[in-house]
Amino acid sequence: MATVELRFSAQPEHVRTARLVAAAVARRAGVDEAVLDEVRLAVGEACSRAVGLHRSNGVVTPIRVVLIEEEKTFSIEVGDEVPGAGAAAVAGVPGARAEAPPEGVEDADGEDEMGLAVIRGLVDDVEVLAGEDGGTIRMSWPITPADADVLS
Repeated sequence: MATVELRFSAQPEHVRTARLVAAAVARRAGVDEAVLDEVRLAVGEACSRAVGLHRSNGVVTPIRVVLIEEEKTFSIEVGDEVPGAGAAAVAGVPGARAEAPPEGVEDADGEDEMGLAVIRGLVDDVEVLAGEDGGTIRMSWPITPADADVLS
């Protein structure tokens, strides 16, 4: 299993870099060329959502993006550190789990739900987690092992 991890400050201009890196690593892992645009768009949406959550909640820790190449799948995890963010929005996501937000933390607003809807429309295999330590969106795509290079 090969893994690449990015961390970036919650600035919108860093989202483009995350999209480009995700697409390059996905291509190298063996994700079909036909879905690379969807990978780029989904990562961009997930990162933009995390940046927005961090900025609107005054969180100064970096956004986490983890790119994981496994034998048959390529996964991307985008994590934020906003407690309880998106808890209401995960209700319609298959495989999603949400803990109750801590006291004083508001549930997700309509914009958050829209971002998750876009991601669900782009990615067949998506899992959204929200809890006291923040949230994670995990997206996966199949790879073709014969075409995949090993990350070095």
